This record gives sequence, C-alpha cells and structure tokens, in this order.
Amino acid sequence: MSWLEAVQTNPVLQRALITAAFLVLLLLLRGLTLGALRRAQLSVELRRRWIIVTRNATLALLMFGVFAIWAPELRTLALSLVALAAAVVLATKELLMCLSGTLLRSSSRAIKLGDHVTVAGVRGEIIDIGVLTTTLLEIGPGARSHQRTGRAVVLPNSVWLSGPAINETFTSAYVLQTVTVPLKLSEPRAWEDAEARLLEAAQTECAEFLEEARRHLDAQGEAKGLTTPTVEPRVSLHAPDPDRIDLILRFPAPSERPGNVEQAILRRYFAARP
Repeated sequence: MSWLEAVQTNPVLQRALITAAFLVLLLLLRGLTLGALRRAQLSVELRRRWIIVTRNATLALLMFGVFAIWAPELRTLALSLVALAAAVVLATKELLMCLSGTLLRSSSRAIKLGDHVTVAGVRGEIIDIGVLTTTLLEIGPGARSHQRTGRAVVLPNSVWLSGPAINETFTSAYVLQTVTVPLKLSEPRAWEDAEARLLEAAQTECAEFLEEARRHLDAQGEAKGLTTPTVEPRVSLHAPDPDRIDLILRFPAPSERPGNVEQAILRRYFAARP
C-alpha cells in the first residue's frame, strides 16, 4: 500500500497532515505580516502594538483551527471522559458524601468532641471524630434519659448532609434542661401546690451552681451574639387534655451531669408530697 492510499484510508493521518499544513500556512502568514510591519513607517510603540496583536491573533487562529480539525476525536474523548467521571462518581458516591459531610461539619463548627448530639435518630456523646466516620457513645433509652447505654454507635459522616443535627451542649459547661411532671386535675388548684414544691426542689438542687451558670451563659450569649435566657428554675403549664395538666420545669445543670440534677429534683419533689 502506497503512502497516498494510507492517507486516504486513515482519517487520523489525514487530520494530522491537514493540521501540519495549517500550521505551516499560519506561520507563513505570520512571517509575512511581521515583515510588512518592519518595513512600514510606523512608530516604535505602534509597531510593538501590532506585533502583539499579530501574535495573539496567530495563537487564537491556531487554537480554533486545531479544534475545528480534530472536533470528531475531541467529541469522542469528551464523551469518554464524561462516562469515566460518571462511573467514578457512582462507584465512590458514599465516600464523596462522607468527605462532603466532614467538610460541612468542620466549616460550620457546630459540634466538637464531647458534645451531646442527636443525629439520624441516634443520641449520644461524641467520643471520636474521623475523616469518614463519627463515633457516639449512646445515651438513652429515649430522648428524656441521660444515662449511657454502654454502646458505641459509628456513623458515616454523610449523616451531616441528610438531616438536622441537635446539639444539646451548645452552651458548653452549663445547659438548660426540661422535665415534665404530669398531674391529674382531680382536686381544684392542686397544681399550685405541686408547682411550688417543684420550684422549691429545683432551687434547692441548683443553688450551688446557679450563679456560676448565670455568668457562664451570659458570657456565651455575649460571645455568640445570642439573647441569654434566664437561668433561674421556672415552671410552665401545659394542658394536653381536659383531665390532665403538665408542669414543665426548666432548670440549669452542668453539661456533664444533667441527668443527676434532674433525678435529684424529682426525688426531692416526690419526697415532699403530702
């Protein structure tokens, strides 16, 4: 087979020859243009400007010509790269989501080691933060208990992308806790006596750290630009049905032992019942 027949049957070779011819033509035109500029009676500044324009125009034409000549091959290459990228994304979807969750968690600074959080239906204390996973020491059972179950839960960091996370220790050393005491409305105004006893129990148990909690929450509010709630124990009333009333007590507690303070208040309250 002669070289002419090889060129006729090979599209890649044809485009390579066309590219070489186009490059030679482009360089020839550039040389002629520069020669004409040198012979022209122009100022040095104007000649330099036209030389720069010629250089940039030559580069632009070269890029456009190569792209036009090799367009079919470039299109095939682009489709192959897109297919490869899609396959890589599908194969590493979970890994990429975990890395994205790590980036989101780190940039938001919403949680840190030792925080008590609820995420993806799991409630616990953060004991390890990795690049791909977060480990919680489970607290429960349920949302009202503050006891550790002894089980460690390892979560992929993609959970930080899939839903909200609740940080129960956002205010660090001291937190505000709530506990609900239900009452039957069998006796008129019996809830008033129960409210007084519940407040007295809370004030007694919280007295030793109440002032320190107030200073800490005030400092936290000032640092984070938040309105600081009152830390004194207070009771709110809630009537879920006509025959029942709930006393909802809010009280401060050290973040490492809110359950202990809650149990002490409830035990003191029930011990003082007539």
